[in-house]
Amino acid sequence: MITVSGIDVQVVRKAIKNLHLAVYPPDGHVRVAVPEHVTDENIRLAVISKLSWIKRQQRDFKDQPRQSERQYISGECHYFLGKRCRLELIERAGKHEIKLLQSGKLKMFVRRGTSTEGKERLLYSWYREQLKTRVPELLEKWQPVIGVQVADYGIKKMKTKWGSCSIEQRRIWLNLELAKKSPECLEYILVHELVHLLERNHNDRFKGFMDTFLPKWRAARDLLNKSPLGHEDWLY
Repeated sequence: MITVSGIDVQVVRKAIKNLHLAVYPPDGHVRVAVPEHVTDENIRLAVISKLSWIKRQQRDFKDQPRQSERQYISGECHYFLGKRCRLELIERAGKHEIKLLQSGKLKMFVRRGTSTEGKERLLYSWYREQLKTRVPELLEKWQPVIGVQVADYGIKKMKTKWGSCSIEQRRIWLNLELAKKSPECLEYILVHELVHLLERNHNDRFKGFMDTFLPKWRAARDLLNKSPLGHEDWLY
């Protein structure tokens, strides 16, 4: 960790060729990944050159709306595919279950005495199932367009990314939180990770591929970055 102009910067040295600087929500945490030989002084110079951008990102994250902690009670608001859904909690005997009505209401069926944590696990299990029905369709659509093929994909909670790609294993990971976001956000992240199979870095070549395959990717990125942040501490 180093401090530059009052900003704490997490430094990660790894076997890479170029420096990568990023600012993460919810609090504007700054992280820079650098080749192992780069000195702290060179890192400071790189961060200073991006100070105005870093502060703008931190300001945007500070202004971004946030959800309060969820209690999983009737009348509470939850998000699915970018839409607000009212929760109706129904206690009954039998299996736990969630049903989405055409009205947009989420019905959560649980046994009496189910803990808040148990209700949360149920909802996130349902989110996972919903993504698993959508991701294969998107892969079928985009793999032939981009000209790549993944060996596998997975869905999990991630602390610092909406998605990731293991180029060597040809495997992509998608953040479970994407179930809450608009469909175009999920599509953007999936295309983003597939393009990494063509270009590892976020350079001009990468952006050129994105412009070719998904011309409106910047709008989807902005929509994702402006959507309400969850209360969970893990969300970047």
